[in-house]
Amino acid sequence: MSGDARNFNTETRAVIKFFFLQGKPPKEICAILSETLGEHAPSYATVKKWVAQFKRGYFSTCDAPRPGRPKTVTTPGIIDQIHELIWKTVGFRLNQ
Repeated sequence: MSGDARNFNTETRAVIKFFFLQGKPPKEICAILSETLGEHAPSYATVKKWVAQFKRGYFSTCDAPRPGRPKTVTTPGIIDQIHELIWKTVGFRLNQ
């Protein structure tokens, strides 16, 4: 997920939270978002899920950390660092 999509989701959740705190039900929140965002609006199920989270007292609008392997990043700089580390380790072993 790109940074823009992540920011959009967080901002949309903040709007859901705002309407929740005003006492609006999920159907009304979903209708407002659909009217405003069109095809980019979250589904009713998503709005309902976030309203349920807020009702339980969980007011963060960010995603919870997910278990499992973290995303990997491959850049030329990281590749160079790994190669250098390997060669230092191999070179050390060969000299012993």
